[in-house]
Amino acid sequence: MTAARRTRHHPGLQHAVACCQTLRLPLVVLEPLRVDYPHACARFHRFLIEGMRDNAAQLAAHRITYLPFVERTVGQGRGLLSLLAQDAARVIGDDSPAFFLPHMTARAASLLASLGVPFDLVDSCGLLPLRAAPGAFAFAHQFRRFLQKNLPPFLAEPPLADPLQSYPGLPLPDLPASLAARYPMATPTELAQPAELLASLPLDQTVSPVPDRGGSIEAQARLQHFIEHALPRYDGERSHPDAQAASGLSFWLHMGHVSPHAILSALAAHTQWTPAKVSAKPTGSRQGWWNLSPAADAFLDELVTWRELGFVRCHHTTDFAQYAGVPLWAQHTLEVHRADPRPHLYSLSQLENAETADPLWNAAMIELRSTGRIQNYLRMLWGKNVLAWTAHPREAFDFLLHLNDKYAVDGRDPNTYTNIAWVFGAYDRPWGPERAIFGKVRYMNSACTQKKLRLANWLAAHSAR
Repeated sequence: MTAARRTRHHPGLQHAVACCQTLRLPLVVLEPLRVDYPHACARFHRFLIEGMRDNAAQLAAHRITYLPFVERTVGQGRGLLSLLAQDAARVIGDDSPAFFLPHMTARAASLLASLGVPFDLVDSCGLLPLRAAPGAFAFAHQFRRFLQKNLPPFLAEPPLADPLQSYPGLPLPDLPASLAARYPMATPTELAQPAELLASLPLDQTVSPVPDRGGSIEAQARLQHFIEHALPRYDGERSHPDAQAASGLSFWLHMGHVSPHAILSALAAHTQWTPAKVSAKPTGSRQGWWNLSPAADAFLDELVTWRELGFVRCHHTTDFAQYAGVPLWAQHTLEVHRADPRPHLYSLSQLENAETADPLWNAAMIELRSTGRIQNYLRMLWGKNVLAWTAHPREAFDFLLHLNDKYAVDGRDPNTYTNIAWVFGAYDRPWGPERAIFGKVRYMNSACTQKKLRLANWLAAHSAR
């Protein structure tokens, strides 16, 4: 488990259980957590360890060997996969297209090939398998039309909600004798109360844990609360910070604690929807294809179209987290206006510490630092202002990427890379009239945003004191 860190709606785990049934061999689940991944900090580590706690309980209930390995020192995990694989008939891993995960799985594939052990990578990223798309899409409406034409067969055969139900109850495996001494696993106490463990690790302790709790149990509770209380208001109110009508599920989606299939399944159960209700005609429209309420259609467009647009791009390209990946028309118009006077020029340190002349932007940055998120609409404004406050758009891109990946619980993710690229014109069209600094890239500013949104309570909660 390296990306889909859960036991439900998990195609990889389902495949592993099927292999156990065929081979009559027991299952071992290894969930490793490196201590030196980029931006490793107490915030992300605690969220992941809370997920390990839930996985430990769910796998123990089925008498499946679970190895929650939390590195205590850099490089402590080297050799662990080799040790476990020496007696393995097959190794199954998560396929994920972003961050350091592709490099890690490529190294694992090379290692396992040298040992002669089959290695299966299973895609658990979205509703549409990554390899079902022919390439990256420049616009959401193009991808939406492709989805509407090609998604129905996959909706008809979703992964099992609980793949562990069919686990054959095989005897526990004999693990290598040296495993416990060389690679001590996280104890039940450390998983239940990780504060002491976190404090002992060589992590960035300045990025502290957030109030939200990680894990599949919390994810399911958040999902049910959203469907029952916020979903009816989603279409009309999700942009208003004070309305709190967004799902708030991005943390758990990013950490792999909940699956898009689980979200769709819960929504279907609540609305008596089935895949047979989707429209037969792929119009590419945001409304009407799912044949749910306008609010549910709008939510699924965000969950499926916009989220998976980013995953598909990360799978098919290598420049998704670079300014070079911004559309050429946008790079050109921004370059034409490179010398335009800026209202302010802020350093990365000033931005990180919310030391700008814009109280609304400062509040968004304070929210990111303290809670690990920025409210959905304000995230767009947050990015647009940084574009206006830096000497070159490439610098703005790098600043946003750093702040996003350092503080956002849902950062380091194809979906947040989509959000950042959108600030610079990706997935958008040229806009007129042409403006200073922005050129033909869509313009936003704090004054207009503050007039159109209900955000007094949000602003009071996150303003500098």
